[in-house]
Amino acid sequence: MLQFINDLPEHVIGIHAIGEVTKQDYDTVLAPRLEELVQKQGEINYLLVLENTLSDFSAGAWYDELKLGLKHFTKWNKIAVVTDQKGVEWFTNAFKLIIPGQSKGYSLDKLDEAVAWITEKEENKA
Repeated sequence: MLQFINDLPEHVIGIHAIGEVTKQDYDTVLAPRLEELVQKQGEINYLLVLENTLSDFSAGAWYDELKLGLKHFTKWNKIAVVTDQKGVEWFTNAFKLIIPGQSKGYSLDKLDEAVAWITEKEENKA
């Protein structure tokens, strides 16, 4: 299930993934919010807190994740992924070599640090 993290500034989308994540979660929770944010500010600042495993994501969820990532490829400004899965944290840190924005992985005990980084606005941006 994907749930919004509601106590973040409006320029950040925060998602908490717990339990099974399906295509419907992406279609009804994440995709509309991403569209809204891109229309509003032209970029995406995304915090994902993973308290489940990658096997909890259905094939449809993975496909929608890929579609959303590619559709908004040039809009990703900052991505922070918070998880205790070292492989995911490592991949997130390596992902910054592929996307035009910034990407950082954090362990669950560093959630406050991730929130501080993702919510910080760059000085040259409004």
